[in-house]
Amino acid sequence: MGIFDGLPVSPDKEYLREEISRIDESWAAARFDSLPHVVHILTSKDREGEVEFLKQQSDVVEEVVDEVVHHYHSGFNKAIQNYSQILRLFTESTESIGVLKVDLGEAKRRLSSRNKQLHQLWYRSVTLRHIISLLDQIEGISKVPARIEKLISEKQYYAAVQFHVQSMLMLEREGLQTVGALQDVRSELTKFRGVLFYKVLEDLHAHLYNKGEYSSAALSLHEREDEVPTTTAVVFSNSQSLSRRTRQLKGDNQFGIHGDGSFRAGSVDGGSSIDGPDEEGNLELHDEATSDGHSTSARANGDVKVVPHQMPTWLQHSTPDEFLETIKKSDAPLHVKYLQTMVECLCMLRKVAAAGAMICQRLRPTLHDIITSKIKNHAELVNSSRSGIGQAARAAAAGQHSMKGQLESYQLPKQKRQNGISLAGTLLAASPVSPVMAPAGKAQAAAKDLLNSILDAVVRIFENHVVVGELLELKSSQQADMNTPKSMQTDININPDSESSQVTGGYSIGFSLTVLQSECQQLICEILRATPEAASADAAVQTARFASKAPSKDKRDSSEEGLTFAFRFTDATISVPNQGVDLIRQGWSRRGPNVLQEGYGSAAVLPEQGIYLAASVYRPIIQFTDKVASMLPKKYSQLSNDGLLAFVENFVKDHFLPTMFVDYRKGVQQAISSPAAFRPRAHAAASYTPSIEKGRPVLQGLLAIDFLAKEVLGWAQAMPKFAGDLAKYVQTFLERTYERCRTSYMEAVLEKQSYMLIGRHDIEQLMRLDPASAYLPNAFGQSNMETHASDGENYEVELELSELLLNLRPIKQDNLIRDDNKLILLASLSDSLEYVAESIERLGETTFNAPNQIKGTGKNHHRRTSSAPARDLASFADEYRKLAIDCLKVLRIEMQLETIFHMQEMTNREYMEDQDAEEPDDFIISLTAQITRRDEEMAPFVSALKRNYIFGGICSVAANASIRALADMKCINLFGVQQICRNSIALEQALAAIPAINSEGVQQRLDHVRTYYELLNMPFEAILAFITEHEHLFTAAEYANLIKVQVPGREIPADAKDRVSEILSR
Repeated sequence: MGIFDGLPVSPDKEYLREEISRIDESWAAARFDSLPHVVHILTSKDREGEVEFLKQQSDVVEEVVDEVVHHYHSGFNKAIQNYSQILRLFTESTESIGVLKVDLGEAKRRLSSRNKQLHQLWYRSVTLRHIISLLDQIEGISKVPARIEKLISEKQYYAAVQFHVQSMLMLEREGLQTVGALQDVRSELTKFRGVLFYKVLEDLHAHLYNKGEYSSAALSLHEREDEVPTTTAVVFSNSQSLSRRTRQLKGDNQFGIHGDGSFRAGSVDGGSSIDGPDEEGNLELHDEATSDGHSTSARANGDVKVVPHQMPTWLQHSTPDEFLETIKKSDAPLHVKYLQTMVECLCMLRKVAAAGAMICQRLRPTLHDIITSKIKNHAELVNSSRSGIGQAARAAAAGQHSMKGQLESYQLPKQKRQNGISLAGTLLAASPVSPVMAPAGKAQAAAKDLLNSILDAVVRIFENHVVVGELLELKSSQQADMNTPKSMQTDININPDSESSQVTGGYSIGFSLTVLQSECQQLICEILRATPEAASADAAVQTARFASKAPSKDKRDSSEEGLTFAFRFTDATISVPNQGVDLIRQGWSRRGPNVLQEGYGSAAVLPEQGIYLAASVYRPIIQFTDKVASMLPKKYSQLSNDGLLAFVENFVKDHFLPTMFVDYRKGVQQAISSPAAFRPRAHAAASYTPSIEKGRPVLQGLLAIDFLAKEVLGWAQAMPKFAGDLAKYVQTFLERTYERCRTSYMEAVLEKQSYMLIGRHDIEQLMRLDPASAYLPNAFGQSNMETHASDGENYEVELELSELLLNLRPIKQDNLIRDDNKLILLASLSDSLEYVAESIERLGETTFNAPNQIKGTGKNHHRRTSSAPARDLASFADEYRKLAIDCLKVLRIEMQLETIFHMQEMTNREYMEDQDAEEPDDFIISLTAQITRRDEEMAPFVSALKRNYIFGGICSVAANASIRALADMKCINLFGVQQICRNSIALEQALAAIPAINSEGVQQRLDHVRTYYELLNMPFEAILAFITEHEHLFTAAEYANLIKVQVPGREIPADAKDRVSEILSR
């Protein structure tokens, strides 16, 4: 960048920039040396050219200077003019100051001549102004009572208290104390102090219980109409000993002692000694309770409008001060601001202790009335809704008893069985509770709805008590800090309630929560019909705990004799001074704290009351405890744990669960010991149906046990924390039921050959490999088909099993189950056991594996369950299913043994008939009749697949028995062969008549028998040709038996066996 850059050159003379850039910068040096340039010109060959070049550069510089002068000419002129003007004004000011000095000197000379007279006149004017000010103050004070009365009528309590406090301070000033005319005003203001206290306390009391004009319930109603979202909950942080609202107040140091003076500990009227008047005379309060993003709501002309940082209506006539500015800037809900204002009024009136005493005295009766009125309103609502329900709808609803929630799949059928037996009546007779008191009954739902409604109201009330209690406790703590040396401040925090409760008249957050929970406890006791016998002992324990003393061991031990609760609270005795007597007479103590209160009238709402309603009480109490815990400051956090939740949990653990166990154990015992418990249905349906509602013939005892187990697990769903204990109850009931089922099973199969055979290892393995085992239910979650065997391997398994059974001949009739009723019992028991096993598995999965967190809370610590109960129930389901499989195995082996018992008659007769066979043998007729009869009798009790398994083994055993019978025959003629074929046809017809059995398989097996016996009608050479073509159709022994038996008219060569062996050995 050159030294001449930035010069103001016009665009039409841009060439000058290029010319200037050619000039050497040495010409612009601060200390210019001309000697080098002179020497350069003198030594140059073209001196004139060099001089001419210098002249050209000089012209360029002059032209640039002309441009600069032209550009800045106006600015130079204006600067010169301004400088001239400044110089002129400075000269004129100097002359004026000189004249002023002369005038001031003259004035000083004249004033000094009358100095004493002027001083007297000034003193007189000051005195007169003071007198006029006093007269104005007297006149203003004389109008204060009327103005206060007007403000009270307009419910501008804060403005009225401001005027009262300021007026009382003014009356205490020097000069006004001796004015006799103000004595009447002073007495009126003293009277108004009591009136203001009563009005403020009455309004505060109404808003504490959400009955005031600015209560959260009233505001939310208007805001719902205007579709304005509001937040009434006050959330507190437990990170420090105080809540977030109080920590903000304490951090800003804006909730201080009023300028009137300080409270005396234990003083009810709040009297104080005035240390010095505060010019502001106001109390400032910050509320940073909830900042939920909504603007402050203000009421105008009966409507609620959202106006950011607008002064509430009850403060519009108040004198601006720091408290009003704080309220205006606060984002707290409107009802919280109103409570803050009322507390501020009490502090300004120095009536905190008296107000606390009155609130304590009225807390329990008021809460009792609120609960009673809500129950009455709830009862009226229920009665009005009932009146609109028709008689038919009521009758239908009364007969319904269903498991809801995750047990919705299970429902009591309302219709009757086809045999006329009411299933619902049978099941309900087994339950120790009525349908109304069942886990999903009307009484449970009604109790839960009622308790939810009442506890929600109590939570809203407690929210207001937390706001007021925190403000009053913070006031008392600051009072203690001001009046206590720093060395003693450490000891004050040992018991936070002791000092603050004296200043607040015994009122604190802990006290309000104690009474609230005590009333809720009494309501719960009424709902549960529980009357504690050791209430006084529990009260002593609780009182000692609040006093940080160890409770009396004798009293604690004596409380364990009866129905003991975790707490039982009584109101503390409050001594009210003389100033509170007139308030009591005005109606603030209509009911004393120790007056025995009547009940709440919950019986008008609940269909039934009793201990089983503890299940419906549990969840609302958990939600209530979580809400209360979120509001409590940290130092009161233990109160939520020692309150209703501990009482309910102790009651459930110590009383409800033992009672339930005894009742349901009795119901289980009655269900399984009844004569009809394990008796199959006498008039069952013609065909099997898998639906219990449509007539599945589950044994009455097992059906009742299943119902009871579902009902107990229904209680577990209502009380997740005790689900493990209830699951153990169910396991105990299932274990007893299993033992009873095992006993019934053993009674039917004891000393029977079929039962002993299924216990043999070889037969058990073959039955497991048998393809028919695919029809069995899966035990222990394993597949019954261990291998995917081919048809040839399956045939070998059937053949080997048949051989083992045939080797047991002769079968004795005493070793068989001849009583068809026992067989029907085994079939029904198998199906019933499988039904219970499936139900148990389903219950275990839905009850213990599904998430069961309590709604309305972010916590799940109330659920004390794991997968262990589900696994235990699954193991019981496997045991039940295994016993059901054993029943089916016994039935299958029994039918096979029955077939062998009848077929073994073939070896005892000769088939040398003299005529064509028209009828099958008698033993075949008896066998087919027995198969048909038993199939018809079992059809209603087992499914088609199970019938296929039971009767499917007959065909293979009969076929193998028929073929093996030829080895025991010495001779047989053509008519005998026809007789055996006729027997196989009859057996085929009987088995094919069973719908579940595959008729093609039966025909194939028995065709194999007929083919075998028809070979006896062929000559020897034809037999050899058949063997050559079908050498694997029969075994070598079976072909040998064909040659061995004597058939009239058939010639067998001597080397027949060798020739057959030669063919088979190829």
